[in-house]
Amino acid sequence: MAGSRRVEITPEILLRAYAAGIFPMAEDADDPTLFWVEPQRRGIIPLDGVHVPRRLARTVRQDLYEIRIDTDFEGVIAGCAAPAEDRERTWINERIRRLYGELYELGHCHTVEAWSEGRLVGGLYGVRLGAAFFGESMFHVARDASKVAFVHLCARLKAGGFRLLDAQFVTDHLATLGAVEIARRDYARMLTDAVAAEADWSVWPADEPVSGARALAALSVPG
Repeated sequence: MAGSRRVEITPEILLRAYAAGIFPMAEDADDPTLFWVEPQRRGIIPLDGVHVPRRLARTVRQDLYEIRIDTDFEGVIAGCAAPAEDRERTWINERIRRLYGELYELGHCHTVEAWSEGRLVGGLYGVRLGAAFFGESMFHVARDASKVAFVHLCARLKAGGFRLLDAQFVTDHLATLGAVEIARRDYARMLTDAVAAEADWSVWPADEPVSGARALAALSVPG
């Protein structure tokens, strides 16, 4: 009798899954298996409705952190996988790290990084497909570093003509930044339109520093 065989997930399969509205997770970092997730209620962040609290806007405008794009994927995903005050366990296992590393090499996975004195102190990563961006995880080891990276992400997406910022699930933290829940059927419609459209991740070249004031202006946050 033939035994069961694990189906290998490739970057191409992963991109097709995102286009269909599903994404992989693991139970924890030590679990070698993955499972597919398709939430009944999907978290999104409308790019016309990003909320930047006044104190955070002040921090962004002060340019306390140097924001870099796509320079240290391994550092970002390692930071996202590390234990933190608000999470003792992570769903990022070795298969996740390898798969998204391959997507990064293919140009479909991106990072927004916050640096201070030559040290990576926060950031996030996600997947780009058409005019959709799927946020995966973020981390920080310095105050507000991940939030500043998030504001810069939203500004880049809006300036680049993106139509969908997928947050997967709405947490209390993301809700303060403008995340909302929508029904799966509404998400599917938005996803189809966004994946079929074009957007420009490099609307601001990676080697061109973007100030906090410029990012806030792109989001129409008053000065």
